[in-house]
Amino acid sequence: MHGKDILLKMKAGLFSSGADTGRGKSKMSKHTMHGFHCLKGKSNHDMEDYVVSEFKKKEDSELGLFAIFDGHLGHDVAKYLQSHLFDNILKQHDFWTNMADAIRRAYRSTDAEILDKAKVLGRGGSTAVTAILINSQKLVVGNVGDSRAVMCKNGVAEQLSVDHEPSTEKRLIESRGGFVSNLPGDVPRVDGQLAVARAFGDKSLKLHLSSEPDVKVVTIDDDTEFIILASDGIWKVMSNQEAVDAIKNIKDAQSAAKHLIETAVSKKSKDDISCIVDRRTIHAFKASIHN
Repeated sequence: MHGKDILLKMKAGLFSSGADTGRGKSKMSKHTMHGFHCLKGKSNHDMEDYVVSEFKKKEDSELGLFAIFDGHLGHDVAKYLQSHLFDNILKQHDFWTNMADAIRRAYRSTDAEILDKAKVLGRGGSTAVTAILINSQKLVVGNVGDSRAVMCKNGVAEQLSVDHEPSTEKRLIESRGGFVSNLPGDVPRVDGQLAVARAFGDKSLKLHLSSEPDVKVVTIDDDTEFIILASDGIWKVMSNQEAVDAIKNIKDAQSAAKHLIETAVSKKSKDDISCIVDRRTIHAFKASIHN
């Protein structure tokens, strides 16, 4: 990748491939910063994770746009989501008045676009976890699949997303005419193939696979320390609380994201891993005093 291309990606907050890393700060709140880090796993295929991590001015508000897209059977769907999903969310007519419905509608319409472009984008798919931070005061999280969002409040981890696993959505999959395999030595899979119950793309499985997101809206208050978004390469080897404990005393968000990935690798995670940390630096300062 040429230096100019890297610079353009840094400005856009869009990253994938290799060990990409970056950081940024809110212009509205001097105490809010974000950092991200991505690391290719030990598989033979190209990096399939794509990340969005940026602050953006929209009307009179500042939006923090954060997302992890974890592709499978290729990276094209994840790359498409990186370029289009937030645009589709922000152009919904009721984005400011009913964000949860706007996000659900945008997820569905984006999935329809992906399915229409299957000849170009291929037969693969992608999970997604998105977080929109409004004026550093409100957070709206949406997700399909097993990439996860976790908030730390007063040192305690709180999961904001829902892991969509075939074992927990077996009835829904079967009601659509599909089945969940559960072979010895393997994880449960939709139609014996996919290890998540909801995803973008995957045209051949779409009759049995949902792209309906779970959406959660939370208030960012004085007890909120940081938020982690990460692909399942973290969560396969660490609990939510272990992840929070691993980085709670690291002031710099980018360093925290990198350290969390390194910790997962030390615990034998072999998957592609992408991680975003959005933290309130006032809490990092307090933590350094108390320690």
